[in-house]
Amino acid sequence: MTGNEIRKAFLDYFASKGHRVVESSPLVPQNDPTLLFTNAGMVQFKDVFTGQERREYRRATTCQKCLRVSGKHNDLENVGRTARHHTFFEMLGNFSFGDYFKRDAIRFAWEFLTERMGLDPDRLWVTIYEEDDEARDLWLAETPVPADRIVRCGAKDNFWAMGDTGPCGPCSEIHFDQGPGIYPCPDPDRCGPECDCDRFLELWNLVFMQFERSADGTMTPLPKPSIDTGMGLERVTAVVQKVHSNYDTDLFRPIIEFTADLAGVRYGQGEESDVSLRVVADHIRATTFLIADGVLPSNEGRGYVLRRIMRRAMRHGRMLGFEDPFFHRVSGVVIDQMEGAYPELSDKREYIAKVILHEEERFSRTLDRGLQILEEEVARLEERGEKVIPGDVVFRLYDTYGFPVDLTEDIVRDRGFTLDEAGFEAEMEAQREKARAAWKGSGEEAVAEVYRELRASGVSCRFVGYERLEAHTVVSALVRDGQRAAEAREGDAVELVLAETPFYGESGGQVGDTGSVEGEGFRVRVESATKPFPDLIVLHGTVVRGGVREGDRAVGRVEAGARFATAQNHSATHLLHAALRQVLGDHVKQAGSLVAPDRLRFDFTHFAPMTPEEIREVERRVNRWVQANHPVIVAEESFEEARRQGVTALFGEKYGDVVRVVRMGEVSAELCGGTHASRTGDIGLFKILSEGGVAAGVRRIEAATGDRALEWAFGVEDALREAAGLLRSKPEEVPDKVRRTLERTKELEREISSLRSQMAGGAARDVLGQAREVDGVKVLATRVPAADPKALREFADGLRDRLRSGIVVLGAEAGGKALLLVAVTKDLTKRVRAGDLIRPLAAKVGGRGGGKPELAQAGGPDPSGLDNALEAAYEEAARLLGA
Repeated sequence: MTGNEIRKAFLDYFASKGHRVVESSPLVPQNDPTLLFTNAGMVQFKDVFTGQERREYRRATTCQKCLRVSGKHNDLENVGRTARHHTFFEMLGNFSFGDYFKRDAIRFAWEFLTERMGLDPDRLWVTIYEEDDEARDLWLAETPVPADRIVRCGAKDNFWAMGDTGPCGPCSEIHFDQGPGIYPCPDPDRCGPECDCDRFLELWNLVFMQFERSADGTMTPLPKPSIDTGMGLERVTAVVQKVHSNYDTDLFRPIIEFTADLAGVRYGQGEESDVSLRVVADHIRATTFLIADGVLPSNEGRGYVLRRIMRRAMRHGRMLGFEDPFFHRVSGVVIDQMEGAYPELSDKREYIAKVILHEEERFSRTLDRGLQILEEEVARLEERGEKVIPGDVVFRLYDTYGFPVDLTEDIVRDRGFTLDEAGFEAEMEAQREKARAAWKGSGEEAVAEVYRELRASGVSCRFVGYERLEAHTVVSALVRDGQRAAEAREGDAVELVLAETPFYGESGGQVGDTGSVEGEGFRVRVESATKPFPDLIVLHGTVVRGGVREGDRAVGRVEAGARFATAQNHSATHLLHAALRQVLGDHVKQAGSLVAPDRLRFDFTHFAPMTPEEIREVERRVNRWVQANHPVIVAEESFEEARRQGVTALFGEKYGDVVRVVRMGEVSAELCGGTHASRTGDIGLFKILSEGGVAAGVRRIEAATGDRALEWAFGVEDALREAAGLLRSKPEEVPDKVRRTLERTKELEREISSLRSQMAGGAARDVLGQAREVDGVKVLATRVPAADPKALREFADGLRDRLRSGIVVLGAEAGGKALLLVAVTKDLTKRVRAGDLIRPLAAKVGGRGGGKPELAQAGGPDPSGLDNALEAAYEEAARLLGA
């Protein structure tokens, strides 16, 4: 059987046993901020197991896309070097939500493996939790497995828990005996499934979710025990196809052989080239599926993980002899192989290849320079007999040249080097400190425990805000200072839940509504609304009059003007999305948005800055559709029907069986839960305010509609009129007048530069006499009058030329800050690198610096330390020269 046939056989088997075949959820978990990636089949069912979500079926089966590259599952270093380590893999699973339990789970697993897959029952072993006598009895009763092939194991291996508290239970694992000749065991008499020799391959883990564990460790039997199982498709395929490495199955071999043909090498001919071919095969699968699920390479979060994977594969491509981009071509093999099970890959074939190619080209530009820097550092350390790459070098390779830390570690490992991880982390922390003030967060915050408690106690609300902006209702719950409260008084910051609410809770990029909640003797100003759960909208505000209690009758009123402006902007994002796809191409996908009353922000996938002509054409199309005054029709439809009709579904959104479809004439049809205008004409004027890049392959448009767009146009008109007045010209003459003024400015700057060079030459002659001889080398460290780094470089050039051979260290104070520069003549760079000399000097002025071997610059906030830094230059130069 092929891997594809095994996947289908599994799903068909459990469908025949009354299980609903559920599609794999995306690799990015939906509504679960605790996970970076989906790493197990049960992730999409977590809320079902905990009782927070109800589904219409009680049995399910899936083939779940999974990724394990972080935390305790970080196996990246082992990928390609072992038979079964992967980043991306598929997890086959069957699930029972309070339906069948141990007996049927055991019976199903045994029947599928032995009858459907044809595995030899005599080679199957079972492990159970050491205290689970029930499981042992069922294995003996329901299957022919003998008692001596049922092994008891401790909690570490055979007891599963969702967390420190919550659902948990014993496990039972099925192992396949690969035979004593494959993985020789040092202790064959005691060899078994718990042995580390790899002879016994774990195939399938059956989790019996049986207890609820409380904070004090007490375990209470669940009223409806459940089943959660997982079996790696790659492992079972290897066993069925009778090969001993997952990479030798048909899930990987076509990818390996395609890459080998491209590289002109043969698989199986050499250990290192085989490792590289396996790394490429594994990583292209992960890359293809991550991009298809909306992740793009970047330096943060999930995007950084993807970039690490991609660049590691590209570096192994270099080891195979690839000089030009190749990785994007391999993605087509993955899609050809897996599009039957994952049809979304076909639709995104061109887009996936473009993203990969863009990253390949980006990395290629820096790879050679980064490798050169690393090679220079390794050579320098080897001369000194040292074997640790300094943290600042690791950081520079990461920050400037895009080398993930594990890539650097990969490159130097075989030469016996390790990394100064503590030093790297110190550099990273310094960078994070700088970025924290501007950091906006990922938009993913864990749901506060108080909201979970509210929901568990039965508090919920019904949203009526699509139909009306006012609701007569009841205050269902109050929260004050993070705790549920019976009442709140005037001046208190409070959070309210209404039984029926017209307030839209922030979600899908749309901000929450503002307004008021009033009742007898109280008024609450509502400043925002959030939606921690689909059926729970929380109003955040301040009690401005009287006191409010749980159970009070109240009237919730949404601020109509802000809601209308938000609806204008949200409807405009749909038209903008459609226009971008028409003008730029079908590869454009929404990658994030913000819809507020005063503006809209739209992130989208594209690989180059938009030209002025493209921006203008997008604006024309949107405004044309606005003027056409298309009706905005909202309807609830089945998800499958909407998808068949080509309705756009947005990445990262979780859709149920019934979805809300927003159509604007024949122009746009999207799944969306937001609020919208009644007709496109309500949007008014649409104007793009800016377009720029926010990450590799992701662009951002800021735009305005209606009155805000008009106000922006008025502001531009006022600025143009003011500029015309300053230039003493008519508004239409401003560009020409500015052009002539800039040309004159450049002429004056050239004259100033010439005069400055002449002055620097004269000053150089004056200070040459201050040079000292250190270990046979002329070293000059002095202050000079320089207003900026450019002037400092000109001084250094003049002095270095006159010294012919030597080291120049210059300091200057400019704008209340210290400037430092080190210049080393080329004949001395093997003994002293400018960057090594400037680092300790920069610290004396509170700064940091770096540069090339012959020239390095630094700046710092403390000019009072300049004299100390310059005097220390002689001592530091002596240290480096004598090293």
